[in-house]
Amino acid sequence: MFKSRPLAFAAVATLLAFRALAADWPQFLGPARDGSVDGRVEPWPESGPKTLWKVRVGAGFSAPVVADGRVLLHHRQGDQEILQAFAVDTGKPLWSAAQPTTYRDDFGFDEGPRATPAVAGGIVYTFGAAGRLSAVQLSDGKPLWNRPIGSELHADKGFFGFASSPLVWSNRVIVQLGGRPGAGIVAVDVADGQVLWKATDDEAGYASPVVAGVGGATRLVVFNRAGLVLLDPESGREAARQPWRSRQGASVNAATPLVLPEGIFVTASYGTGAALWRAGENLALTKVWSDDDRISAHFTTPVAWHGFLFGFHGRQEEGQEFRCIEVATGRLRWTVPGFGAGSVLRVGDSLLVLREDGELLSGAASDKKWDVVSRAQVLGTGTRALAAWSDGRWFGRDKNQLVAVEMLPRR
Repeated sequence: MFKSRPLAFAAVATLLAFRALAADWPQFLGPARDGSVDGRVEPWPESGPKTLWKVRVGAGFSAPVVADGRVLLHHRQGDQEILQAFAVDTGKPLWSAAQPTTYRDDFGFDEGPRATPAVAGGIVYTFGAAGRLSAVQLSDGKPLWNRPIGSELHADKGFFGFASSPLVWSNRVIVQLGGRPGAGIVAVDVADGQVLWKATDDEAGYASPVVAGVGGATRLVVFNRAGLVLLDPESGREAARQPWRSRQGASVNAATPLVLPEGIFVTASYGTGAALWRAGENLALTKVWSDDDRISAHFTTPVAWHGFLFGFHGRQEEGQEFRCIEVATGRLRWTVPGFGAGSVLRVGDSLLVLREDGELLSGAASDKKWDVVSRAQVLGTGTRALAAWSDGRWFGRDKNQLVAVEMLPRR
């Protein structure tokens, strides 16, 4: 039985403002940047949910976002990274904004954008695979500013290019960059892209930063290649640090940290596992528990519901399990072996799970077991990008197409 818990870690006003826009999914991992949203999911017929529209798109792992009646996708065609807007009801192309790219993947994987756009104040911000940060108007795609901030601040593209999704807070766009010296994390002005502050010498990870209330103050929570870092988002001053990474050199921290009532949760693969940290006096981080056998997320972020976490355990290329653990203790509640890789969103008390083979499944967010209520093949194989949810509609993309699916009939 689920039990409520006091809010030791409160969400900050910026993210609450995002949540208030019930019809929008304006950034990576949704309104509150935690993969969760209020709402409900109804069972769909055996033939599958209704496909509203689908459009051909280019390369990339960037996820769709939804804002002000537009679905936005950052993808690559030829030597251009293109931010494209589609009408949410019909998929009709509304505008596109292109930037040149020279990114080449050292491992022969997809060469499109990895980071997901962020929308705030009528502006869309994108961060390309080669480290170009750009801003355009949401209404018509008019370019406002762009800068190759990766090369300007001497950042290495790492294993798989720049992939940490930008965060908008106050008048700042914040990105994990890994620049040297002292530009591991960078905040620029939303108006013109000028650098407001730089912090840390850490290499960039692939997790995306979040802002939350921690220890009675608003903190920027970053999970980079070195581990967990807390900063003042206003000044970039470092407030706390906790090393947390694999000893294996060829490894990454990729799942976004979750600031929960029980503490700050982080998880990574490569023999690292998961841990829960509690911020005490002077923001000293105390480990509540850690274990590699509970849940080790390779790159997708788990979702939380009433004190439990639901997510993927294990290396993508070695096969993954779908699991539920108790946040406070790390206790494993259930697991589905041989499930395969994928990602998960929570809508109300339901989980929407997108497998890497393109199958979409729904079921209750229960700590007892995973029961599939509905399932349907909605996308092709090799699906890595996260999905989005907006006003009863689900949006997902694979290597070739962006698809809109109606989950709740219009009344």
